Amino acid sequence: MKKITLLAFACAMLMAPAAVNAQEVTYVEDPAQGYLFNRMQDNWFVEAEGGAGVMMSKYDKHAKFGDRIGLKGNLAVGKWFSPLWGARFGGEFEQLKGATPAYYESVLGYRNELAKDGFHKQQFNNIGAFGDLMFNLTNWVMGYKPGRFYNAVLYGGMGIHWVYSRELMNDDRGNWEYSANEGKESRNFSFRAGLLNTFRVSNHVNILLDLRFDEMQEHVDGWNAGKSWNEIPSVLVGLSYKFNKTEWNAPVVPVCPEIKYTDAYVDDLRAKLEAANQNIANLKQQLDECRNRKAPEPAPVAEAPLATVYFPINVSKVVGVQQKVVDAVGEVMKNESNNYVLTGWADNYTGNKTINTRLRKERVASVKKMLVKKGIDAGRLDAQINDGELTNYGAKAASLDRAVTINRAK
Repeated sequence: MKKITLLAFACAMLMAPAAVNAQEVTYVEDPAQGYLFNRMQDNWFVEAEGGAGVMMSKYDKHAKFGDRIGLKGNLAVGKWFSPLWGARFGGEFEQLKGATPAYYESVLGYRNELAKDGFHKQQFNNIGAFGDLMFNLTNWVMGYKPGRFYNAVLYGGMGIHWVYSRELMNDDRGNWEYSANEGKESRNFSFRAGLLNTFRVSNHVNILLDLRFDEMQEHVDGWNAGKSWNEIPSVLVGLSYKFNKTEWNAPVVPVCPEIKYTDAYVDDLRAKLEAANQNIANLKQQLDECRNRKAPEPAPVAEAPLATVYFPINVSKVVGVQQKVVDAVGEVMKNESNNYVLTGWADNYTGNKTINTRLRKERVASVKKMLVKKGIDAGRLDAQINDGELTNYGAKAASLDRAVTINRAK
């Protein structure tokens, strides 16, 4: 999904110029991204096949080729899990014909009937179940293509079968009796592989041509057969029917529109590029000027007051600990030769202008009087008032504005 997002973003960026006009990004399936899995109920199929196979065990060469051809048929259900892989399971019937030594034969209508060279004809029937794993060779080599007429499918699997013809054995004295091992010999395992050729009739129907090779356990020729497996090549034809959705979808990706570049469009791009380069040069020049410019002198910082004497609301007399503040300031002044500015303040949130002006004057006069008593020359003390805000922190901090500030004169 990250690839798709990046591609869509690239398309959007390419479409930004006016020359693209009304063209839009289109979205198409991209098989290069792989294919999406369908729902579990999709891509199921049933198939039926019928044909013939030829026995190729040790003794079958003693029978005519035509006498070795037996009928075969199977019915299966399966599912394709992707365009390449699938599986099927089902049941099948096999009619197997050949030749067997005179002392041992499986009889189904052929008792004592000679094939040639002293061997007897034999025929036995199997029924059983099988399972195959399937691989679509055409889609692997040529890529998946919906609606392709022909597909070659390789498959391999195994089966289990039961022989339901009874077995008779000659005791070498001309006496025939049923085999004592008949129950054990009635079950055969087999391995199978083949090429399933499918020819499309419609979205749901295919004609099948199945070329198969089976390797089956050998029981019917007895302990003296000389081998334990029997080869059976066969050819079958049939039909298959697919259920629900039969095709596969690839992820959808954006496709950028084709941009036709004209001379005017190229000239416009060139002009924009030159303007951008000029802006870059101007910015570089400004940056160099900033680097070479001397830093401005820092603005002078206002000197903090030597002390601040605070008053309760509507009070102009120095009280409490504030008296000690004034005494300490007086001791500092005795050791300095500076002149001082005493400024009276009042908050503008309580009282009125007349009352506040009176409080400012009385407060600064009260502080000056105390300092003079401490021995400070009155000529060094400049008493004044200020109608503004000392702190400007609002009504909740009004008590910080009821004060007299003491600053060294400049």
